[in-house]
Amino acid sequence: MRRLTICLGLLAPSLAFAGVTNVEFKFTPYTGDLKQDHVESVAGKARVFLNNALVAEQEVRAETVPVLFDEREIAPSVWMPAASMGPALRKGHNRLRIEFEPSSPKASYKGQLSWASVNDQVVETDNPDGSHTSSNQSGEGKEDRPATGKLVIEHDFDAAFATDRPWHHYPPVTALSDVDKAELLAAVRERGAGFKPGFESIYKQLASSPEVRVAEIRQMKCLDAAYAAGIRVAPADETKIAFDLGGPEVIVRGTSGPLFSFGDNSGFEKIKGEDLQMCAGVALSMAYPPRMAFARAPSGKWELVY
Repeated sequence: MRRLTICLGLLAPSLAFAGVTNVEFKFTPYTGDLKQDHVESVAGKARVFLNNALVAEQEVRAETVPVLFDEREIAPSVWMPAASMGPALRKGHNRLRIEFEPSSPKASYKGQLSWASVNDQVVETDNPDGSHTSSNQSGEGKEDRPATGKLVIEHDFDAAFATDRPWHHYPPVTALSDVDKAELLAAVRERGAGFKPGFESIYKQLASSPEVRVAEIRQMKCLDAAYAAGIRVAPADETKIAFDLGGPEVIVRGTSGPLFSFGDNSGFEKIKGEDLQMCAGVALSMAYPPRMAFARAPSGKWELVY
């Protein structure tokens, strides 16, 4: 979205009554001159951390991308709305961290991280030059940082719109015993074993997400269709599973791919009907995410938090 220049004196009174509903982040690794209309993005992998928890990984392709508007903001390779980052988002202070590793370890480039708050109302402004502008954004900013090889860039922000969850206030986990690891791996195996006719454990898990219409998934029987098409769920080899520490949650993830696999995905093509295919793909991707997070409750028991 184009950044709009608005007189501060006119902006402040309106925003005093506006509520922030989201904070959007955009990241692009690039080479070239921002004075030009285009730059080249740098191929590699971006990893997004929120409060030290890994929340996303994305491959970045090398391609020509536009430089937008007077603010010289680059079209993003990675777009990250805070409201879509899930339960890792804290009510109040948060820290976003981007780690980018270029495909060429010795590559020299710059990384641009930009951010803006999204408000629940639009500010209309008549500018001195006679133009009229409107925007629902505020607090815009960006940072361009040079790098050779791996780049790490951070930004602190507040999220009053986030949901406060009890486990956010648990103490950080600094070490795991062999018993802890065994319990977490058992939970992963149990989740994988839930993909069997009846699918009650999957429906129960999906019901924990208010935005999921479990009744419609049941009615369409798309999980039954997926199973009949030969799709099966398998957790990653336990020798290739890592445990990331650093906060109240422990992230359990695969070291060479997602935590769960669905075979070669050819089974999805055997599901008849685009609606059934879509339903099965969405339901399975939510029931079997690329990583799982657990927190240790005051009782000492591990609980799944996302």
